[in-house]
Amino acid sequence: MTTTSTFEAARGITGIDTMMTGRAIVTSAYLVHATDPALVETGPTTSVEAVTSGLASLGMGPDDLAHVVVTHIHLDHAGGLGRIAAAFPKATVWVHQRGAPHMADPAKLVSSAARVYGEERMVRMFGPVDPTPADRIRAVDEGDVIRFGDRSLEVMYTPGHASHHVSLVESGSGAVFTGDALGVHLPDVRVLQPATPPPDIDVEAGVASIERIRERADSLLLFSHFGPVTEVDELCEIAAARLQRWAGIVRDALDETEDLDRITELLRTRTADEFESMGKRRDDIDRFDILADMRNNAAGLARYWQKRRERETAAGG
Repeated sequence: MTTTSTFEAARGITGIDTMMTGRAIVTSAYLVHATDPALVETGPTTSVEAVTSGLASLGMGPDDLAHVVVTHIHLDHAGGLGRIAAAFPKATVWVHQRGAPHMADPAKLVSSAARVYGEERMVRMFGPVDPTPADRIRAVDEGDVIRFGDRSLEVMYTPGHASHHVSLVESGSGAVFTGDALGVHLPDVRVLQPATPPPDIDVEAGVASIERIRERADSLLLFSHFGPVTEVDELCEIAAARLQRWAGIVRDALDETEDLDRITELLRTRTADEFESMGKRRDDIDRFDILADMRNNAAGLARYWQKRRERETAAGG
């Protein structure tokens, strides 16, 4: 039996706990109440039942949802898009132009996720990824406005976490849907952790995107992991500082070793002070590991530095 949990996220916006991997307060989707209602984020396919139940509890039947928007195509945000599109056949789907082809044909996306997570873990966490009909997909980029009748979302291209990542400024509330641009913030733990998975984390772009979000958010950030946050300046400052700090730790570790296990251990040890408030509560640690485990974070940052050094060497040559 699926437990449905919804919460007021902002004026005219309701959050839905997607119950990813059966855990509460890990990943959230959002319903924007408008004349043409819109769902922001779908969660993975394993969360489709929780999301559709949440939508039903908010009065959204199969013909009622007009739009589905995702911040990026990683499976914890958009893996369930194909199933949600099938369940709500009148909904138009919006995704960044770099990600749109992979929603219509997800084979390469699934293959990439399998390399990052391992195939067995990927299937267990995310489930299958169904294609979304190409004729229902609309590609967006910087400055585009998605209109829902009496409300709208302005698209901000915010790469860093991924090259196909967008954040969304909601007209009615002034809130910004941040996706993973700032990392992972679990509200009951009140710890913010960078999310730096392979293959295309970009630290400089990430810091610039965080600053853009800080400038645009009136008073509210809506995290996909998880929920609303009102401390805009504080969270943006922490997010930028930690992303740079983590990148520096991995850069220094690469001077010592290329062994990923050793790099991971150095990153874990040297960032332990950021997680002191969690103590050793296994459930809290597990929820962070579901979303951005330390090994994948280390692998993403190591790849970033290796690619950057290759570019610098080529330029110097």
